[in-house]
Amino acid sequence: MDEKRQLAEGLAQMGLSLDEAIQDRLLHFLNLMRKWNRVYNLTSRKDMDNMVARHLLDSLALVPYLNGSRLIDVGSGAGLPAIPLALACPEKQFVSLDCVTKKGRFRTQAMIELGLKNMEVVTSRVEAYQPEVGFDSVVSRAFATVSDMLAVSGHLVADDGVFLAMKGVYPEEELADIPAQFRVEVVHELQVPYLSAARHLAVVTPNIP
Repeated sequence: MDEKRQLAEGLAQMGLSLDEAIQDRLLHFLNLMRKWNRVYNLTSRKDMDNMVARHLLDSLALVPYLNGSRLIDVGSGAGLPAIPLALACPEKQFVSLDCVTKKGRFRTQAMIELGLKNMEVVTSRVEAYQPEVGFDSVVSRAFATVSDMLAVSGHLVADDGVFLAMKGVYPEEELADIPAQFRVEVVHELQVPYLSAARHLAVVTPNIP
């Protein structure tokens, strides 16, 4: 199945309605990843297989769970899930945060080529980034553990904000180990078309005294 059809059918299965122009920009993003990966090694060779499901549909599975209008993707790497989400949700504002300079250059170039007006690229360590206002959603897709995510990004969330941690198998041990100042609200099992691996989304909120 070609990528254009796979994306369209995958979005339909997920109940997401994105017009053809947005779908074309999503596929252009994959082509940019392929082009830059040959020189910059943005992601592993394994991650360059089945890219529509692994990168686009997997990222877009977050759309129903996004909280508020200001969101940050911590450890964004090549811009996942920030760039697909910013394309799909033009009414929301995104910060794509990662400390690796070459990946920041790629995200900046992708932002320009894709005409993204609702995303800011920041190259910084998570714990060093100090925004003036907290975020409604703090998203992660590649942190080692949920506790690690909370430890370095706890200062980024608004009082009524949420942490959205994307994981593979149900992260039972990780969730049992989170600091007392946070609580697990719910863990969603994500259904990602054309992806056989287990996917879960842990929704965590700060315990406000």
